[in-house]
Amino acid sequence: MALTPPLVTLLGATGFVGSAVLRELAARPIRLRVVARHPAPVPPDALATVEICTEDLTAPGVVARVIADADVIVHCVAYINDGPSTWRIAEGDDAAERVNVGIVGDLVAALERRASPVGVVFAGAVSQVGKGAGEVIDGTEIDNPAGEYDRQKLRAERLLLESLAAGPHRAVSIRLPTVFGSGPHSTARDKGVVSMMVRRALAGDSLTMWHDGTVRRDVVYVEDVARALVAATEHTAELAGRAWVLGSGHGIPLGQLFGTIADLVAEHTGNRVPVVSVPPPAHAEAGDLVNITIDATAFRAVTGWQPTVPLDVALRRTIEFCAAEQLTTEPTPG
Repeated sequence: MALTPPLVTLLGATGFVGSAVLRELAARPIRLRVVARHPAPVPPDALATVEICTEDLTAPGVVARVIADADVIVHCVAYINDGPSTWRIAEGDDAAERVNVGIVGDLVAALERRASPVGVVFAGAVSQVGKGAGEVIDGTEIDNPAGEYDRQKLRAERLLLESLAAGPHRAVSIRLPTVFGSGPHSTARDKGVVSMMVRRALAGDSLTMWHDGTVRRDVVYVEDVARALVAATEHTAELAGRAWVLGSGHGIPLGQLFGTIADLVAEHTGNRVPVVSVPPPAHAEAGDLVNITIDATAFRAVTGWQPTVPLDVALRRTIEFCAAEQLTTEPTPG
């Protein structure tokens, strides 16, 4: 008798990272339940049997219902602003707290009532380490988050890992770096700094830095990040009980990164926009001006994961996506 494929429940399936994870999971012969406030687009060539659940995860009882029979849960839910600072939130933002922490609380409560083991992969953020970070982050640092978003993510991560530590469930947090990019199959808009600069360059606007361009960032293409999160679902037994940092191991100076964006966009437009330094805006934080390189050796050793999409290839894909996006959103003359 054929074995029933495992059921993976993906929470936050229409978000920037979640939608990429959906595509990665859909390529596997599994049962996949995708949950988001809006219907998630299913890849036409999906091997998975996909169930679409259009639900508000903050509503009472929803989390318990959608994970009731799951073998694996991937949590990609995050509270994202519509304003210029996207993920930055103010203290006392109850809506953000409900999404970033409350949903994890609901998840833990539901799992504590289940006897059969479940693997849980939580998408955290490297920035949770905050003031405890050095220039190279390897996951051994003492967390001291500075911003409210990172404090909420850390509370959610600790709640998950500590509550489920006694078993039978296997919970793991994968702390993500600066994630960027789009590709031909992308369905969610990247609101991060890299794609923001691509859009600025396509519009003919200067690319602005809040420093002299020497600040380094470890950036990883969203498709590589999705592969990492899916790899974590396959190694929950080895990874369980702690947070693991994810990154390329290379911090690129933002002046160099923005200059490369300007050069590649110029191939499309024939116009190379300048890269300039400007004073930091009011919403800037101290962490915006520190160097970050991430040593993901430990995670790689367990899972075998490594980024496979070169930076220039990822940027070209992102530029092509944003250029097409720009064409579809420009007003028609007349």
